[in-house]
Amino acid sequence: MVDNIFIQISTLLAITVAIALVLRLFRQPLVVAYIIAGIIGGPLFFNLLHGGEDFFETFAHFGIVLLLFIVGLSLNFDYIRKVGKSVLIGGIAQFFVTASLGFLIMNWLGFSFIPSLFIAIAITFSSTIIVVKFLTDKKDAETMYGRYVIGLLLVQDIIAVTIMIFLNTVGLDGTLSETLIITASKGIVLIGIVFLAARYVLPILMEKVAHSGELLFIFTITWCFGVASLVYWAGFNIEIGAVIAGISLGASPYQSQIASRIRPLRDFFLVLFFIVLGSQMQIGDLNSSFRPAIILSVFILVIDPLILYAVMRRLKYTRRNAFLAGITSAQVSEFGFILVFKGKDLGYLQGNEVTVLTMVALITIIISSYFITYNEQIYQKISPLLKKFGKDNFKNRVEEAKAYKVWVFGYHRIGWKVCEELEQMKIKFAVVDFNPEAIEKLRGRNIPAYFGDAADVEFLQSLSLEKTKMIISTIPDIEDQNTLIRTVRNDGGKAVIIANLYHPTYLDEVYKAGANYVMMPHLLGGNWISHILKEKPWTRKTFDKLKKEQSSEMKQRFDANMHVD
Repeated sequence: MVDNIFIQISTLLAITVAIALVLRLFRQPLVVAYIIAGIIGGPLFFNLLHGGEDFFETFAHFGIVLLLFIVGLSLNFDYIRKVGKSVLIGGIAQFFVTASLGFLIMNWLGFSFIPSLFIAIAITFSSTIIVVKFLTDKKDAETMYGRYVIGLLLVQDIIAVTIMIFLNTVGLDGTLSETLIITASKGIVLIGIVFLAARYVLPILMEKVAHSGELLFIFTITWCFGVASLVYWAGFNIEIGAVIAGISLGASPYQSQIASRIRPLRDFFLVLFFIVLGSQMQIGDLNSSFRPAIILSVFILVIDPLILYAVMRRLKYTRRNAFLAGITSAQVSEFGFILVFKGKDLGYLQGNEVTVLTMVALITIIISSYFITYNEQIYQKISPLLKKFGKDNFKNRVEEAKAYKVWVFGYHRIGWKVCEELEQMKIKFAVVDFNPEAIEKLRGRNIPAYFGDAADVEFLQSLSLEKTKMIISTIPDIEDQNTLIRTVRNDGGKAVIIANLYHPTYLDEVYKAGANYVMMPHLLGGNWISHILKEKPWTRKTFDKLKKEQSSEMKQRFDANMHVD
C-alpha cells in the first residue's frame, strides 16, 4: 500500500509539473495545472488515485488547514480601516448582490434551494492566491485599485469564516436557540483561552524559538494544529481552529517570517487538494454540469465585474479604478471549494455541485488571468463606452486645481526628499498620490496634495499640467509613466518631465513618450559611490562622515513622513 501511494504521488506530481510547464507558456496560474492534473489522474482518464482516496483526502485537508491558518495570519483589520470604510461597504454589498443573483440563476437552472444557496455563496469569493500573485507581479498591489481589491479580499475572507462558523452551528443537534447558546458559550471560552495565551504565553515562547528558523517553523506548525485540535475537541470544525490559530499569531512581530516559511508547505498540500478536487469529476457529471458551468462562468466574468464596478462608482471611485478592480476579481476562490466541500461533508450537497464549481473554476481562472494581465489595454478599449454614462464622480473633487510651478507624482520613497528641497527653495509645488492617508496628512502640513491615479487620463487633464514648468514622477510603473507623459504632451504641455524607472528595459520607450530625463535609482547609486571612491580618501573617517550624513538624512525623512506613513 505504501509503495502504491508513493508511486501514485510521484506520478501525479510528474503530470502536474509537465502540465505546469506548458501552462506557463500561456501565463496561467499553477492552480489550473493542479486541477487539470487531478482530472487526468482521476476516473475520467488514468484513475491514479484508485485505492488511495482516503490518504489523498487527508492530505487535502492538511492543505485546507494550512491555507486557513495563513488566512487568519493575514487578516489585517487595520488594513481595512486604512483603505477606508468604502471597502467594507463595497465588500458586503458585492457579496449580497452577487449571491442573490447567483441564487436566482442556480434556481432557474433547476437546482434545489440548498445547492443553489451553496453555489451562489461560493462564487461570490475571489481567489486571494491568484489575485495577490498577479497584483504583486504587476507591481499593482499598492495602486488605488490594487489596495481596494486586497481590502475587498480581506472582507470576503471575514465573511467566509463567519459562514463556516454558522455552518458548524446549524450542524449541531438540538434546537437552534440551544445550539446558539452552547456555541456562543464555547466560542467565548475558546477565544478567551487563545487570547490569554496569545497575550501572555506566546510572546515568551516566540522569543525563545525565533532565534532559529527551523525551531520557529516547527513551533508554528505545532501551534497551528494544536489550536485547531483544541477547537475541534470543543465541538467546532477544525478549519475554524486553523483560522483562530492564525489570528492569534497575526500580531506577532514574526508574522511575515512565519507566513513565508509556512507557504511552501501549504502549497504542497494545496497541490494535492486541487488534484483531489479535479479527480472527483465523473463522466456522468460532465453532460449535466456543462450548461450550468458555462452560464455561471459568464456571470462571474461579465456580470460580477459589473456589480463591483457599479458598487465602486456609487462609492465615488473613478471609472478606471472601478473597472480594473471589477475584472481583477472575476474568478472562483479556493474558499468557494472549501465551502462546497463542507456542504458535502454535512450532507447538504449530494449532486454534481463539485463538478460544476470545478469547471467554473477552470474557465474563470484561465480567462481572468488574461483580464488581470491586460487590464489596462482592455480598459482603453472599453473606456469610450463607459464615458457615455456621464462624468466621473471623483473628477468634481479636483476641478479647482491651481497652477503650480512643479508637480511631484508619488511622495513615499523619492518624492519626500524632492518636496523638502522644493519647500526650502520656496517654489510653488503640489503632490499627487493615491494613498488617501498621505494626502490627508500632507494637507495637514499645508502642502498642496491631490488624491488620484497617474494612469487616469481624465484626472490628469483636470490638473491642467500643460501649464506647469516641471513634472517630477517617482512612480516606477512603466504604463503609468507613459500615460502621464503622453497626456501632458498631447495636451500641448512644454514642461520639463523627469520620470523614474527601476529597470532599463523600457528606457527608450519612456524617452520616446516625451520624458526629458529618466532617473534610475541603481544607476544614480552607482554614480554616487563611484564619485566617493574617486574623490574621497579610503579611510574610516570618510565613511564615518557619510554614515552621519545618512543618519541625518533618514531622520529628516522620518520627520517629513511621520505624519504620512
